[in-house]
Amino acid sequence: MKIIIYWDEKNTQELTNKVKLSLEDLWLSDFIKIENNFSEEFKTKMDIKKEPALVIEEETIDFCDVIFEWIIPPEDEIKAMLISIVWWDSSDMSCATDSCWTCSSASVCWV
Repeated sequence: MKIIIYWDEKNTQELTNKVKLSLEDLWLSDFIKIENNFSEEFKTKMDIKKEPALVIEEETIDFCDVIFEWIIPPEDEIKAMLISIVWWDSSDMSCATDSCWTCSSASVCWV
């Protein structure tokens, strides 16, 4: 899975930093990559009307969609969005070890 942030090079850093921090706080930075895209072709393809825009792409299920545009949400909203997209069921301990879950799509470990 990857997150694509569409905006101009000058202004993209604030949103990119918030997404990076959110991914790190949720221990997802090893599993979800961030790209910045500044091309007009991408803007047209995704039908982005206002900047900035955050796009989620998951190639394994052929999914690519604009999640939000025209705002830079606070980190707690970004985290809530990520949790709703990347949800694992903690009650399914069949894939868990003492300190890690290693399931089909990701490994999550804690100390």
